[in-house]
Amino acid sequence: EAVSGAQLIAQALRAQNIEYMFGIVGIPVTEIAVAAQAVGIKYVGMRNEQAACYAASAVGYLTGRPGVCLVVSGPGFLHALGGMANATINCWPLIVIGGSSDRNQETMGAFQEFPQVEAGRLYNKLSVRPSSLEVIPAVIEKAVRTSMYGRPGSCYIDIPGDFVNLQVNKSSVKYMECCLPPPISVAEHSAVSKAASVIALSKQPLLIIGKGAAYSHAENNIRKLVDLCGLPFLPTPMAKGVVPDNHPNCVAAARSTALQHADVIILLGARLNWILHFGLPPRYRQDVKVIQIDICAEELGNNVRPAATLLGDIKAVTEQLLEEFNKRSWKYPSNSEWWQKLRGKIKNNEERSKVLALQKSLPMNYYTVFHHIRELIPKDCILVSEGANTMDIGRTMLPNFYPRQRLDAGTFGTMGVGLGFAIAAAIVARDHTPGRRVVCIEGDSAFGFSGMEVETICRYNLPILIVIVNNNGIYTGLDANSWEEMLKFGDPTTCVPPVSLLPNAHYEKIMSAFGGKGYFVKTPEELQNALKASVTDKQTPSLINVVIDPQSERKKQEFPWLTRSNL
Repeated sequence: EAVSGAQLIAQALRAQNIEYMFGIVGIPVTEIAVAAQAVGIKYVGMRNEQAACYAASAVGYLTGRPGVCLVVSGPGFLHALGGMANATINCWPLIVIGGSSDRNQETMGAFQEFPQVEAGRLYNKLSVRPSSLEVIPAVIEKAVRTSMYGRPGSCYIDIPGDFVNLQVNKSSVKYMECCLPPPISVAEHSAVSKAASVIALSKQPLLIIGKGAAYSHAENNIRKLVDLCGLPFLPTPMAKGVVPDNHPNCVAAARSTALQHADVIILLGARLNWILHFGLPPRYRQDVKVIQIDICAEELGNNVRPAATLLGDIKAVTEQLLEEFNKRSWKYPSNSEWWQKLRGKIKNNEERSKVLALQKSLPMNYYTVFHHIRELIPKDCILVSEGANTMDIGRTMLPNFYPRQRLDAGTFGTMGVGLGFAIAAAIVARDHTPGRRVVCIEGDSAFGFSGMEVETICRYNLPILIVIVNNNGIYTGLDANSWEEMLKFGDPTTCVPPVSLLPNAHYEKIMSAFGGKGYFVKTPEELQNALKASVTDKQTPSLINVVIDPQSERKKQEFPWLTRSNL
């Protein structure tokens, strides 16, 4: 009995328990998408390969099993590179399948001919092309396994165009069973007891929870560790909710103080990269002792020489630490000077945010907008957020109570991920946690990267709520009057500031154009009404375009997450 290349690919993906495929079809991959649907894989057709690849990567983070991004040759493949890089840098599993030119036309200037396997190596853990139809299942098994094992990342499979409809006898195919779940490694016992001793001697400890902890489903163990040892903790942005943000030991509102004065820092699946200021002075003490817990050996010792290194799965290693501390019965005193200092700073910062949130002036500022969003969105919703100020202020103002329910620009600081992430989260939620809402909060500039995915949202009837915090620009913008004045000086290409976007842009009409509900709001009352209506309507996608003060910014040097100049 004969089977085609497209069918082999689909069957092999299904055998590896792949549930979701995102992409844009065309020559030569259309038949692969059709075959995938035929074996029960859900296919979501997107409007840009970049967004498709971001969506597939978010599936990997949310479910622990890679999503697939399907793209055509040449430009289609190239547009997906952003998603491959983003997945690998965030350490999320992803499979990208790219069509390529027919083998018999190589070097001839074939349609969309490009050295895809070679180009893919920079962005992926594995970049391969099966040598024959017979080995397709084995290559797919290896790619899926590689994407998940060790530190997760992206894997690319190149499919020559002539393979798609080529047929081969089933008896000659090397079929594969589903790969085993990733093996779980634990830290060596001596490292665990050394780490516990260093923590027990600390005067000003700090636990930093990274998205690696969220990915490894370590939330119950980490919560127990925080409660058992009484440790202050700080989540990185996507680790918000591993321990709920409203837990009394969360010191996110005193982030700078906590980092600057901690004498012992425990890193749980977080890296000492730009997000954590590399672990170096003046952001940290010169003599800070770092205990690093990571799945990737090469990460240990980056930027700071650690006091202890625990190599292994975060969930398994936190279990080891719990056993150790259960034996020692040590608890950090809650009445220490360190706690008093942290609590004082938290109170001060929260009050300053509150003052800004309750300002009555119009147009609204960021804090007012997020105050109302926080009051009205469901506690268990999945929050997707991107933008400059929108993402940064949103991170501090919008709490997460559950793990893996915040998706943002991540380690790579990628703009344009929002709608792809939201689509992935909504599709996964519909299957696994029905009724859970996705709220996607976008800066107006960030929305522009993949705004046309609103059509995808409406086509699959995903009840996503998009809120655009619209300040007419990147960082800051101009109001309508200043804009009109500016245009009097001549050609906009020479006189309009590079950060400016068009004032009074009606982004909500993009949603209503495709059958969703669009709201244009300027006041807190209008915002509240639009939020209530959108949250109540659990069937329809909606977009709320919130006009804010174009000069609104975050309060000065409060959240020094971003002293970067390039976002």
